[in-house]
Amino acid sequence: MTPRSRLVLLALAALILVPAIVRIALVLPGFGAPTALYGQTVNALLPDLRHVTNMVAAVNFDVRGIDTLGEEFMLLCAVTGATVLLRGARGERGNLRAGHISGRPVLARADATTLVCRIAASVTMLFGISVALHGMTTPGGGFQGGVIAASGLLLLYLGEGYAVWRALMRGPILALLEGGGALLFVLCAAGPLVAGRPALENVLPLGDLKDLYSGGLMVGVNAAVALAVAGGFGLLLLEFMEETRVPADDPAPEEAEP
Repeated sequence: MTPRSRLVLLALAALILVPAIVRIALVLPGFGAPTALYGQTVNALLPDLRHVTNMVAAVNFDVRGIDTLGEEFMLLCAVTGATVLLRGARGERGNLRAGHISGRPVLARADATTLVCRIAASVTMLFGISVALHGMTTPGGGFQGGVIAASGLLLLYLGEGYAVWRALMRGPILALLEGGGALLFVLCAAGPLVAGRPALENVLPLGDLKDLYSGGLMVGVNAAVALAVAGGFGLLLLEFMEETRVPADDPAPEEAEP
């Protein structure tokens, strides 16, 4: 398709969709105005029924917990598929070094950069763990905390360089985190079934409202999501980084990677 054809197609789509978008925008309720009883019902019932104050987590891990289980397996399948495709095309050679664009100098990292990235990576990972642990009491939860913790791995790469970073990042460990988290979620769902109860029905003490371990079974489900997300995103990051490698026997760059 030529650029001209794309512009014509965009104009036709805008001609059809923009009036509908404007119409919908004009009749939307004011920001923060309740439009249904669902949210009000959740806010009214779940603090007493489940002893949690994060209503989003209560909906994800209790009210619609089976849907969340399906979403976690969608993530598991997506990461597995991406890993298989990338490794299938690239192979799993161990004699790889950083790719290099000819004529572009490779500058050594400053000590300040390494120090800042080490501190930032540590703080980011700790913050991600904190967000995951407080999933039942404050905004956040396993998914958000897992993504934040995984982003700390990228900061570590920026500060240390590939060689040191790759020595720390072990694919089997990341895969174990991802698969183990998904398995833990399944066990949390299947445990009540063994006792003849509905899947994901709470079978643990609920704890006290606003307590770190309130919510009963939701604590285990939240932890499962945190493990699966951190492992999954970490594994994707590892595979994407491997895509930038070239065989060591290729012509070497003008300067070695720091």
